[in-house]
Amino acid sequence: MENQNTVLESLLDTQELLNGYSHEEIGDDHLYTGIDTPMKPNAFALSDDEKKESIAQLFAKIMDVMGLDLNDDSLRGTPKRVAKMFIDEIYSGLNPANKPKVALFENKYHYNQMLVEKDITFYSNCEHHFVPIIGKAHVAYISSGKVIGLSKLNRMVQYYAKRPQVQERLTNQIGIELQTILETPDVAVIIDAKHLCVSSRGIQDDTSATVTSFYGGAFNTPEKIQELYNYINN
Repeated sequence: MENQNTVLESLLDTQELLNGYSHEEIGDDHLYTGIDTPMKPNAFALSDDEKKESIAQLFAKIMDVMGLDLNDDSLRGTPKRVAKMFIDEIYSGLNPANKPKVALFENKYHYNQMLVEKDITFYSNCEHHFVPIIGKAHVAYISSGKVIGLSKLNRMVQYYAKRPQVQERLTNQIGIELQTILETPDVAVIIDAKHLCVSSRGIQDDTSATVTSFYGGAFNTPEKIQELYNYINN
């Protein structure tokens, strides 16, 4: 643990420049370093129970540093509650073991137009401040001969949302995953979300929202994009 603390302290002290700017100068700007969520090679060396135990201890230390009285009846169980929430709920999408199992079925209806699942509510967390991102995802695809259950579209959105995220990465992860599962490039994803790192802190703008999109295959035409928006806004 002492060696791990030394490594963490070294990382926190690092002032490496990114494109000539320090992290302080970059501030709240979205950094999008790749399609994959940044994970350590040994991310799953600890069991979920071991992670919860460690997080509870660390969060108790955070609360103590902030001056909160952990002997208070209301606060005593908070570190363990937070640890359980992190691992089992809001960051459960970090663990590949929690990835939804998806079965493909023959498109016996011979439905060859776009299918749209709209207004999928999701809750994620900004990886820069660990505060909520709350939004709706609209997912569409055109069958290449295979279909999946509608709820699986919702579950795939939830899986990638339940991790520290950047909205651009979240959009692409969902789109690329569905292209792989459905064995077709004809997939579209639109995400409309509010970031509490914008509305509850920093600039404190409660009215703005962020929209990102992924258009693959047949959806990469103005006509299909307009058709998709007509469905979403209907």
